[in-house]
Amino acid sequence: MGDDKLKLIAAELITQVKKSVTIDWTLRESARARIKVMVKRILNRHGYPPDLQEEAVKTVLMQAELLCAEWV
Repeated sequence: MGDDKLKLIAAELITQVKKSVTIDWTLRESARARIKVMVKRILNRHGYPPDLQEEAVKTVLMQAELLCAEWV
């Protein structure tokens, strides 16, 4: 995938994850699952390779956990 496409995906992921994050999302499995599904849908919509999606989802969730203190 090209850099421009990845930038577009990253921007959409940031916007949508910020909207979905709640105070206790890291503790509630249902909240984490909802965000995980949302990330997978965004990746699918933009044609992200299916064999790389699971690692990408893990990375997005890990980064969101690090940054969520600033978002909430």
